[in-house]
Amino acid sequence: MAVLKEGDKAPAIKAKNQNGETVELKDFKGKKIILYFYPKDNTPGCTTEACNFRDNYQSLLGEGFEIIGVSTDSEQSHQKFISKFELPFNLLADEDKKIVSDYGVWVEKNMYGKKYMGTARTTFVIDEDGVIQHIVRKVDNKNASQQIKDLFK
Repeated sequence: MAVLKEGDKAPAIKAKNQNGETVELKDFKGKKIILYFYPKDNTPGCTTEACNFRDNYQSLLGEGFEIIGVSTDSEQSHQKFISKFELPFNLLADEDKKIVSDYGVWVEKNMYGKKYMGTARTTFVIDEDGVIQHIVRKVDNKNASQQIKDLFK
């Protein structure tokens, strides 16, 4: 699997959102997309990041962005996460791990000496033509929205 870099065409996405509706990346042609990958619904870091995007959602929309979150959780898990934290954007269920694999964020992790496979928290900013403009590999959960805005100053 090749590592994606800025300037690459974003891999196609076709997955179910929290409502069981099929969402495809091509549905957003003509819009800038913040595609953020996170490890797990309802965990402290992931909740902080999602709520930061929620709190800055209107200003990001105003700057022409759409936000899409992706994790390997189920549609039902996403429904609960969205309901609990009033998230206004789509979360895609990648239970078969195709999207995380295509984007190179399904990686070996190491916690307390135990190795396991998981999602590397990563944000891709994709332009109106489907090209990756920026990749944020060191996401600041509390300031995820500002990190994106700072890329465009």
